[in-house]
Amino acid sequence: MSLHSVFIIDDDAAVRDSLLMLLRGEGIRARGFASGVDFFKNLPEDATACVITDVRMPDMEGDEVVRRLTQLRGAAWPVIVITGHADVPMAVQMMKAGIVDFIEKPFDPRRLIETVRGCLTRLNAVGHEQATRAAAEQRLTRLTPRERQVFDALIHGHSNKAIALDLDISPRTVEVFRAKVMAKMEADSLSALVRMGLALG
Repeated sequence: MSLHSVFIIDDDAAVRDSLLMLLRGEGIRARGFASGVDFFKNLPEDATACVITDVRMPDMEGDEVVRRLTQLRGAAWPVIVITGHADVPMAVQMMKAGIVDFIEKPFDPRRLIETVRGCLTRLNAVGHEQATRAAAEQRLTRLTPRERQVFDALIHGHSNKAIALDLDISPRTVEVFRAKVMAKMEADSLSALVRMGLALG
């Protein structure tokens, strides 16, 4: 069973049901919504998910669904658009808006599954990055203000000597603080510490 859910937004019940059956048959958690309005009214709270949406729907069309989702969830909720009314300008506009793929009806089930699996694989990486960032943020709270200054300087590539001059302390004291920072951040090397800094942005 997939770690992430796939949400299907399509006002055509037959298409929606066939997509649900297809995805569930592949061991992918899937849930359907009859419209964009229904979807946002009952917006799932998943941190990451994949969305498949039709373009032509009453009340809220697919481009509006994409726009709102991008604002709310960004890359954590990749979107695949399916439509029976494709045209080049629409496809280009949707791709610029950040969708993963634009699939015309009637679609090849294998292509759809392949695209969904690609999304879910990327989401596994996103989930790992989020977990890494959360762990680094938690460890960062253990640092004293002075240790935080040393941490910031280290991840910006400053030498012990430069840090000592900047903070008006001895290089030996910097080494002591550096050792404490490495221990509290649970970093076994300077490169590991820098990676944490990058994860924290």
